[in-house]
Amino acid sequence: MKVLIVEDDDAMASALDAAVVSAGHTSSRVSRGADALLEHRRFEVILLDLGLPDMDGLEVLRKLRQVTPVPILILTARDDERSVVLGLRSGADDYLVKPVKLVELLARIEAVTRRTGRASDTRQRSIVLGELEVDLERRVAVLGQQALPLTPTEFDLLALLAGHAGSVVTREQILDALWGDAFVASSRSLDVHLTGLRSKLQLPGFIINVRGVGYRVEADPA
Repeated sequence: MKVLIVEDDDAMASALDAAVVSAGHTSSRVSRGADALLEHRRFEVILLDLGLPDMDGLEVLRKLRQVTPVPILILTARDDERSVVLGLRSGADDYLVKPVKLVELLARIEAVTRRTGRASDTRQRSIVLGELEVDLERRVAVLGQQALPLTPTEFDLLALLAGHAGSVVTREQILDALWGDAFVASSRSLDVHLTGLRSKLQLPGFIINVRGVGYRVEADPA
């Protein structure tokens, strides 16, 4: 597994890295919350300290939970019950109080990844919604018998929405997936690509704007 360590203390980060590597995983470390929000997509597990220099770890946790389902384990010196409950309710999969026993840490990582079903080899190759087929391997979208002339970003946007057909995909999730930054990237860019995609699909009512939240495509288009 690829583990992201979000920790500003050098000694603690080194110990965590050594433990993760000793278990056969790979790790990378960042010391700021802002960096975690930019780097998280490459990792399968996140170890998050709450006492970060640029922003509170709970704020980082909430923002990560808006854009990623990967397991997040909090590592912190805050051991009061309120902090534990708040962390878990904010989306953490587990909560460990420093100093952390490294054997326990590795066991907790294995436990949360099993719970969240990390080991899934069933990658989806195509998505079919009515007459629309999105071929994820060849990166081609076909409507009826006609291949749509989509730009790479338009295809990625369609694949993301179609892959969550019937559910709302938030603007933050889209910005994070397509531009790599849910909280800085320009929303205007998304609007332009969405307009282009709708124009090429020519399927009125297929991509629904959920006001103030994001977008949804119909799971069973007429």
